[in-house]
Amino acid sequence: MSGQDPVEIFRQEAQELFEDIEQGLLDLAHRPGDRDLVDAVFRGLHTLKGSGAMFGFDALAAFTHHCETAFDRVRKGEVAATSELVGAVLACQDHMRALAEGRPAEQADGDALLAELHRVVASAGGGEAAPAPAPAVPGLNTWRVKFSLPANALINGARPLPLLDELRELGECTVVAVTDAVPDFDALVPTQCHLAWDVTLVTQHGRDAIEDVFIFVIDDMTLDIQDMTAAPPEAVEQAVVETAPAAVAAQAAAPEAANEGRAAKAGGDTVRVPAERLDEMMDRVGELVIAQSRLKQLAASSSDIALRAVAEEIERLASEMRDTMMVVRMVPIAQLFGRFRRLIHDLARDTGKTIELSTEGEATELDKTVIERLADPLIHLIRNSADHGLETPEQRIASGKPAAGHIVLAARQSGAEVVITITDDGRGVDRARVRAKAEENGLIQPGQVLSDNELLQLIFAPGFSTAAAITNLSGRGVGMDVVKKTIEGLRGAIEITSTPGHGSVVSLRIPLTLAIIDGLLVRVGTSRYVIPLSSVEECVELSIEQDIRSAGRSLITLRDQLVPFIRLRNMFKTGLAPDPHQKIVVVSTGQERVGLVVDQILGDHQTVIKPLSPFHADVGAFSGATILGDGGVALILDIGSLVAAGQRQDAQLRAAG
Repeated sequence: MSGQDPVEIFRQEAQELFEDIEQGLLDLAHRPGDRDLVDAVFRGLHTLKGSGAMFGFDALAAFTHHCETAFDRVRKGEVAATSELVGAVLACQDHMRALAEGRPAEQADGDALLAELHRVVASAGGGEAAPAPAPAVPGLNTWRVKFSLPANALINGARPLPLLDELRELGECTVVAVTDAVPDFDALVPTQCHLAWDVTLVTQHGRDAIEDVFIFVIDDMTLDIQDMTAAPPEAVEQAVVETAPAAVAAQAAAPEAANEGRAAKAGGDTVRVPAERLDEMMDRVGELVIAQSRLKQLAASSSDIALRAVAEEIERLASEMRDTMMVVRMVPIAQLFGRFRRLIHDLARDTGKTIELSTEGEATELDKTVIERLADPLIHLIRNSADHGLETPEQRIASGKPAAGHIVLAARQSGAEVVITITDDGRGVDRARVRAKAEENGLIQPGQVLSDNELLQLIFAPGFSTAAAITNLSGRGVGMDVVKKTIEGLRGAIEITSTPGHGSVVSLRIPLTLAIIDGLLVRVGTSRYVIPLSSVEECVELSIEQDIRSAGRSLITLRDQLVPFIRLRNMFKTGLAPDPHQKIVVVSTGQERVGLVVDQILGDHQTVIKPLSPFHADVGAFSGATILGDGGVALILDIGSLVAAGQRQDAQLRAAG
């Protein structure tokens, strides 16, 4: 038996069901006549209700039953799949999530949601929301239903009694338990299911309604449904009293069949692994990389050829293990993007705007930890686009635009980074308003000269807001500064571009992983530092003559472009004279570039990132530390803050010139 908590297993599966149901409902809002979508939502609700009942979530099962009933009427054509109905079921789903997750859920709130659902169903169908039996064929039908569950059904949480209860709800029901496969007491395993059932059902419903009872276990069970409506009465009576040999045989063969099925598809199986175990494995791989670096250094100082060969082999294996571990932790960004369809649905309702969401690059993969930490920043940015960026339908039509505003959420991989963009076709950023608000808040001096990028970056200042009124969406000056801090905490960068009247683009550059990176190891004075290799553009020589000549103006010309540079020995106050052959490492974050003057480039280095202590966490020039092969510590440079420092230096030099 598995050591996992069955309740936790149910909650994981329920989470997937909630996501599938939500996506189906949002699709249905755009395609209300799509029968496949209606069936998919109904199946999801039916599965959720049945699974909840099996695992003891009776309140969830009872509440979900009302939503399932509503969609049963939709698929029977009695009720239209209106946007109002979709909204009501989405609201009910939030309550269902709380019940499934064990969060506080007031009974009064649930009753209010169901009352609204019943009202919507009644208005959409012209009648009461309670289900009205709709016969699939004229008159009463007689069915013989023989079924058995796999031996491990009880272990997996399946319970036969709720299935029999649902059959009884369909009509007159006679049940016979088939016990031929029950072993002797000494061989009996109490956690295994050995029974089969032979049911005679007289009902107004057709075969589909019977199959729906077993919809969430049908893939693993044996089910035989026979139409006995036209059979002579004596045949029906015989069916009630006889046991079904075929059902018994199927019950006995079920474990073997299940095992064969599992073996046949083993190549495509997936295994659920708790996230904590992946984190532990990544920590072990990180320690392995550090040990391998130590071994490499020892081998380099040794004349033992065998030791060097082993060191090279360990380096190859450690590198492959690191890459494999990275892939294991990667998940498609579609898991993140899918959450925002519901957000857009709610924003359209709250703002009174018509908003369309498009996504691109959903197959792009990111480290699971990065994706978890990106959720809140993206929510803030999408809300900002919907509230501040997009105009009302009337304003858009007046300016010659389509009534519906469009937000595009896109992702693409660029080297060791993923670039995520949020694009809207709204009014764009009002520069004059941003400047006025910044001057009012004391962020800049009146009349201060700023580049367009510097002006737009003011939007991310703490407490900054241009909203005319405080709403539940914006206006309190909280959110965009949190976005920037979170992105920088991920060692990423954020940029914004905007064209008045045509919209804005917010770009996030995020590293693929937070655990291990490729770095460039450099020396400044007697200390060593790591520069993330993904940020490095090129390295150039800085001679003594150039160093002296540029002492008052730290700028170099690279391919007809002026690039500011920072002397790290001055910034870190080494107190030592520069080496005669200094190097400039040109780094960038997006379009902004700056040179970092170092004394020596030591080479590439697989960098296992260790967080800084709370005492050093606020030091802006560093994003972490790493342990080198000789046991020493090297600080990892925070490229974002260094580029910003270089840009400030450049602005000061230009102002002075």
